[in-house]
Amino acid sequence: MNISKIQPDALNYQVTIDIAAADYAESLKKRLNEYRRKADLKGFRKGMAPLSLIQRLYGDQALYESVNALVSEQLDTFIRNEKIRVVGEPMPAEDQPQLEWKAGNDFTFKFDIAQTPELTFEVGEGDKLPYYEINVTADAKKAMKAQMLQQYGSLQEGEAAGENDYLVCDIANEGHSAEGVYVSLANVAEIARPMFVGKKAGEKIEVNVNEAFENETDRAAMLKLDKAKLADIDPMFTFTVVNVKTFKAAESNQETWDKMFGEGQVTTEEQFEAKVEERIRANYTQEANYRFGNDVRKYFVEKADITLPEAFLKRWLVYANDGKYTPEDVEKEFPGFVEDFKWQLTRGYIMNKLGLKVEQKDIQEAAESYVAYQYAMYGMGNVPQELIRNSAQNVLEDENQVRRLEEQVEDNKTIGAIREKVTLQTKKISEEKFRALK
Repeated sequence: MNISKIQPDALNYQVTIDIAAADYAESLKKRLNEYRRKADLKGFRKGMAPLSLIQRLYGDQALYESVNALVSEQLDTFIRNEKIRVVGEPMPAEDQPQLEWKAGNDFTFKFDIAQTPELTFEVGEGDKLPYYEINVTADAKKAMKAQMLQQYGSLQEGEAAGENDYLVCDIANEGHSAEGVYVSLANVAEIARPMFVGKKAGEKIEVNVNEAFENETDRAAMLKLDKAKLADIDPMFTFTVVNVKTFKAAESNQETWDKMFGEGQVTTEEQFEAKVEERIRANYTQEANYRFGNDVRKYFVEKADITLPEAFLKRWLVYANDGKYTPEDVEKEFPGFVEDFKWQLTRGYIMNKLGLKVEQKDIQEAAESYVAYQYAMYGMGNVPQELIRNSAQNVLEDENQVRRLEEQVEDNKTIGAIREKVTLQTKKISEEKFRALK
């Protein structure tokens, strides 16, 4: 047996493993005897079939297993001895010789192997990164207050329909009629909307429903008809306005504050104003932290100055995905892959350097936070912890979700640790200028 290597550069190897018949003879004999011991063939007692028959039935498989086990062992030993930081996995070389799988033959295997570069950089006070504090303005507070009151608003009786209001109508033509139809003016086609704006209870509107309500599913629901029957009806309808519904923001009073924050938590307008500002600051902090994370990622990837074996990686992405991606697909998506991969390498180096580890409790907490956020998105802010834990367990049974959570935890731990080590250059900035940052 012989192993040789060609190393065209610091990141790429081509390894050749020559296997002689004598190298695998003993292993092949053992495997054939194992097949014989387990063989339960008609006409022979179990384990007593002639070796020649076993050779004919299982010889090719035993040969393949013996040789490949030997090649894998030698390849692993080579990688370990050379201390190669393997990227992806070894691949058959493009000039791999054709093999004839026949016992007694010698075999030559060629592999392409690539490695990641060795990273050597420090994380400390010499690294200066911006951190933005967004100023809370009177206009921002006014807008947030209006938004919060709007969220707790309700449909109420109105007089004349505005562009974002609703009409309750009875509709009819000679062939069909429907009562109590809700018409959202925001969903009426722009060309027809002016016919509805300003209408009051008792007024009539002549409407071509095909033009005014372009979505067939919505039109069928409004007409209370099966979608398949739309083509059979006259599209001209008379809409008689029964009443106008307008969405009005909630009033800033005790009833509304109790719905927003819990009973008795806010009892004065001043306290409500303080809660509004608190929410704005929380939003701004979240945005500033997200921006800081992006700045950290960009800064340290540039500092790491990573060179990748890109030609190998492009081949490997096609090879490893077993035909799911063509070389053209990989070429198109490669810049994004490289960007993410460089950050993964940088993050892994920093975590190792700073002694950061992801533990199971971190994943559990991340899953629970994710579930709580999902409930909050549906307006459920006070979900019992037991329900959150049970839902989080369902998340943790999904391997893709677990991988996503691990990535998230690694990012958070790394960026949090970096924040404690580097010099923050705090910059107070307006929301407008913050949004304009690139």
